[in-house]
Amino acid sequence: MALASNSLVSFIQGSLSQPGRTSHSLPSPSLSFPGSRSLSLKLTRRSNSPLLCSLDATNATDKDTPIETRFPAYPTVMDINQIREILPHRFPFLLVDRVIEYNPGVSAVGIKNVTINDNFFPGHFPERPIMPGVLMVEAMAQVGGLVMLQPEVGGSRENFFFAGVDKVRFRKPVIAGDTLVMRMTLIKLQKRFGIAKMEGKAYVGTDLVCEGEFLMATGST
Repeated sequence: MALASNSLVSFIQGSLSQPGRTSHSLPSPSLSFPGSRSLSLKLTRRSNSPLLCSLDATNATDKDTPIETRFPAYPTVMDINQIREILPHRFPFLLVDRVIEYNPGVSAVGIKNVTINDNFFPGHFPERPIMPGVLMVEAMAQVGGLVMLQPEVGGSRENFFFAGVDKVRFRKPVIAGDTLVMRMTLIKLQKRFGIAKMEGKAYVGTDLVCEGEFLMATGST
C-alpha cells in the first residue's frame, strides 16, 4: 500500500529486538493518515523479545479517577427553598427537588431524587419499588407549574391548576435510586383564558422514561 509522503512512517531500526544486539532507545512515532486523526504509538522493548506497540495513554481512562469524583453534580438554578416559595405543594406531594435549567416563560428542567424513603414505595410495590406513573406525571406537571407561575408568564402562586394530560407514554420503570430528570416546554399559551399547553419528557440517564402533553391553567379558571 502506498501512502502519501506526509503519512509515511518507517521503522528503520535494523536491530529491533534481535538477539545479541545492543538495546536502543526508540522514539514514539505517530501514524497519520489522510482524513483521520493521528494515532500515537508507545514502543516498548522487552529483553530478547520483539518490539511491542501499544496505544499511547494520551486519551487517559477514568480508571485513575475515583468513581465518587468522576461525574459532575447537576447545577442548581432553583434550590428546594426557592421551589417551595413558588409551588404550593408540601410533603408528601412536593415532587421536585431542584431546578437545573430555567428559561423564563419557555421551559424548565427539574429533578426528582427517587429514594426508597419515598412514602409511596411501601405499597408500590413492597417487593419491587417502582415509582407510580401517575406520580411521574404529577412531578412533571409541577415542573410545568414552575414555568407557569413565573412573572414572565403572568402566573401567581395562588392560582395554578393541572388541567389535563394527553398522549402519555411510559417507556421504562423508574425505581428507587434513580434520578428523574424532567423537561417541560411551553408550546402554546392563551393568556386570555390562562391556558397553556406544554410538552413534557422525563429521563433517567439517557433513557426516556415518560412523555406526554400537558394542559396547565392559571387565574380563576
